[in-house]
Amino acid sequence: MITVDIRNRLKVSGTPFAVIEGANQLADVKDNPPTTPAAYVFINSEASAENQRATGRILQRCQVDISVVIITDNAGSEEDLARDIDVLKAWVRQKLLGFVPADAEPLEHVSGKILHAKDSMVWFEDVFGTATYLESQT
Repeated sequence: MITVDIRNRLKVSGTPFAVIEGANQLADVKDNPPTTPAAYVFINSEASAENQRATGRILQRCQVDISVVIITDNAGSEEDLARDIDVLKAWVRQKLLGFVPADAEPLEHVSGKILHAKDSMVWFEDVFGTATYLESQT
């Protein structure tokens, strides 16, 4: 599974994140996660191309966009530099650009944007794209 591979990639030794979870856990976050910095990885969207075969089993290329939502207390002091949103974004991008999840193409960066910034908490969404192939079994 693509998101599991990405979460595992972010859980490497030296990760700056206290929490790395999926969409279900993000849905449980009311105002802020219990601990920060936190990263939530989930499939944002999928778009499949037309069937590539004229006969036989169906084969479609599926473009997959994966969101990595980074949540941190952006205190901004020197001792909290590792919690800075720009440092966290750079770390995630360094780990994920070109990474090849199982049964998928290498990850590319698609976009990034601030989702929410209030009371020193920053929610930032980075989107990465990859592609897989869907093939019918009959």
